[in-house]
Amino acid sequence: MTPDQIRHISEAFSFKTPGIISVFAGRIADTGIDPVPIIREAKKIISSYPDLELLWASPRELYNIYQAEEAGCDIITVTHDILKKIDKVGYDLQELSLDTVKMFYDDGQKVGYKLY
Repeated sequence: MTPDQIRHISEAFSFKTPGIISVFAGRIADTGIDPVPIIREAKKIISSYPDLELLWASPRELYNIYQAEEAGCDIITVTHDILKKIDKVGYDLQELSLDTVKMFYDDGQKVGYKLY
């Protein structure tokens, strides 16, 4: 989770040994720290090891896919729950706002709330 850890583990690989360094970016983000700078730094650290790849682990949202790509990550693990949100990419925010209000309204109706 830290550049020092990434540096340390990278040095354990020989230059011809393939490997994957997994950075738990989602857990980093859970602490309130932006994982993107750490991922970028990790990519720099492993750049001299041609057979090492960088993995963004434990994503929390669909946007993490874009962040991982922008930061130079080679691999990202993505759960089905995150992937099923892919149809929202490019969705009009005005429409999403209306859909959200309708969803809240419908949920309220199901439990018996009434608007006066």
